[in-house]
Order: sequence, then structure tokens, then C-alpha cells
Amino acid sequence: MNFAMIFKVAVRAIARNKTRSVLTCIGIIVGIAAVICVMAIGQGAQTMMVKEISSMGNNLMMVFPERRNHGPVSGGMGQGQTMTADDAEAVKRELGHLVQGVSPQVRTTVQMMYAAKNWSGNVQGVSPDVLSISNWTVTDGRFFTDEETDRAARVCVIGTTVRSNLFGGDDDPVGKTLRLKNITFKIVGVLGSKGANNWGQDQDDVVMAPYTSVQRYLQRSKFRNINMMNVSLITMDDLDEAKREIASLLRQRHHLADWQDDDFETRDTTEIMNTIGSVTGLMTVLLTAVAAISLLVGGIGIMNIMLVSVTERIKEIGLRMSIGATPANILLQFLLEAVVLSTVGGAFGVALGIGGAELIGAWKGWPILIQAPSTVAAFFFSSIVGMFFGFYPAYRASKLNPIDCLRYE
Repeated sequence: MNFAMIFKVAVRAIARNKTRSVLTCIGIIVGIAAVICVMAIGQGAQTMMVKEISSMGNNLMMVFPERRNHGPVSGGMGQGQTMTADDAEAVKRELGHLVQGVSPQVRTTVQMMYAAKNWSGNVQGVSPDVLSISNWTVTDGRFFTDEETDRAARVCVIGTTVRSNLFGGDDDPVGKTLRLKNITFKIVGVLGSKGANNWGQDQDDVVMAPYTSVQRYLQRSKFRNINMMNVSLITMDDLDEAKREIASLLRQRHHLADWQDDDFETRDTTEIMNTIGSVTGLMTVLLTAVAAISLLVGGIGIMNIMLVSVTERIKEIGLRMSIGATPANILLQFLLEAVVLSTVGGAFGVALGIGGAELIGAWKGWPILIQAPSTVAAFFFSSIVGMFFGFYPAYRASKLNPIDCLRYE
């Protein structure tokens, strides 16, 4: 018997028991679909996170003042009083060979008012360097200048969310007066939209003003303390050197002795991306393990059904052997039946996995990234599962004695 004939016999045997064949394929279908869904959602989420983190800034490094604890309650990062705008200016001035931009940042939440409309939102006090540091753009008007920052001018730029809530879609806010905490600020520009970040926070719900103006008029502070310092490095290859240089400079400025700990903390996008990558990678591994268990169950189901099929077809096996079929022919026939079942199940599993991933993405609003290599690998893996779990039943069938088979009742 040639291969084509053996394959035709195997397919006919499968077709004779359609219900059993479908039920046998279900385990493989579910396993492959689960693998593809998990990989698509996991890769999509990781890609979105990397994109969002990259949008935070170019070669970004953030420096925070020390955490302040009030009894058992932590004040949180950026709540200390150990860092000033003078520190940021010193970093920019003395480490120009490593950094290309530095922006102090202070933040507060205030009531915003224009005409009869009001909106409660976030006000960030920054310097003009924040545009290049954090990848912000200005779509209408302009950004405030260094000169306006130095003299604490009451000017600001607004995000698109603030614009839509206070000015609507048609009213041009540039040149209008916005009241922040009953202090008037002139709007000089509108920021380009960034959308929500990974934590669901609307990045466009923001007003940016010179940090000096926020400190003087909104915080009513006589001090130059800041909540954080955004630093843009020339290249991330200098990250370790930049951390050392900034730490040395800040320790010197803060008059810290060698035995004293730093009164500041540093974070960078590489660290955040590595952390997120580790978390998403771990979740992908765990979910893939669950999907692999489904494939294992499907493979065991194929083996059991094939063992039952061998028992039911003992006389058929004996008849084929008596008219010339070799043990190798019998082995190949039953092995092909297992492979065809698992391959067909794999094909349906791929289709179900892609459709399921797209459906989940549309329902939950999650990003989906279906990669062709992982899909093809999952499909071929289904064939390997069939070959592995189908070998033992096929081997048993090939070792049967034709005389005993013909006498079997």
C-alpha cells in the first residue's frame, strides 16, 4: 500500500465516526485557541505599554525627593521637601555633557473656570524643556518661554480635555483668560492629544504653567521646593554615569555626609519597561501553561479514542494484514488518523483563537497583536501533539497478530 492509499483509508475511518472525531478534536481546538488568545493579548498589552512608556519622554530619567512618612502613613514619592528648582538648574548647568533638558515639576489640583463653565483638573508647573523631554506638542498657539518662567508670568497651555470641557469644540481658547483658583492666567497654547496612559489616567486633562507661577500664585509658597525633576539624557547609554553624576551633585548640594542615605530617588523608563516586561512575561507564561494543560488533555483524549478505535477495528486490522498490509502500513494508518484529527483541530483552534482574541479586544478595548510566527508554531504544535499521543495506539495496532485478529469476537 502506498502513502496516498493509506492516507485515504485513514480519512475514511475518521469520516465514519463524525461525532467521535469532533469530540476528539475539541481538546486540541480549545488548547490551540487558548494559546493564540493568550499570546495575542499578552503581546498586544506589552506593545501598548512600551509605546505608552516611550511617549512619557525621550531618554527620560525622573528624580524625586525622599518619601516622607507621618507615623505609619507614607507620604508617597515626590512628597518630600528636599529638592528645589535650584537643584534642577544646577543639573542642567553642570551636567550638560550628559543631559539635554531638565524640567522642574510641581503639581496641584484646582478649580478651573471660564465664563460660566468650571472644571476640576490637574495643573503642572514645568519649564519649557518639558516639551522635548516628554514628547509634548503644541497644536494651537505656542508654549510659554524661559523669560516668562523667570518672571513667573501668569500664562498657561491647556490639554484637549480641558479645552473641550471649558471651551467646546468651536471656541478658540488661545488668548482667552482662564481662572485657576480665582487667579487669572492667559492661555497661550493648546497641547496635542496624548490620550490615556497605561493606568487609565487622561494625560490631556492638564494645564501647564511656569513652575514659578504655580509656586507663587497657586501654592502660595515662598520656597522653591519641587515634586520631581524630569531629566532627558543625550543617550541612554550614559544612564549609569548620569545616575552617578546626578547623585553626586545632589548629595553635595544637600550637604549629605558619607554615612547618610540619599534624600532623593531616581527612576528611568528602562527600569519601568523592565518591570512591566517581567510582569507581562510572567502572566504570559502562567496563562500559556494553562493553555498547554488544555493541549495535554486534548492529546490524552486523542490517545484514548485511538485505543478504543484500535479495539473496535481488530478484525479490520487482521483482514488488512492477511491481504498484504505490513505492520508499518498499519502503524502509519493509525498514526495518520491521529495526526489528521489533531491538525484539523489545530486549524479550527487557530481560527477560533484569532476570532476570540479580536472579539475580546473589541469588547474590552484591549490592544491585540497576532504574530504570524507564533500562530504557525501553534498550528504545527497541534500536529506534533497528535503524532506523540497517537503513536502508542498505532504501535499497538501494528503489533497485533492477524490470526488472532480474525478470530476476535
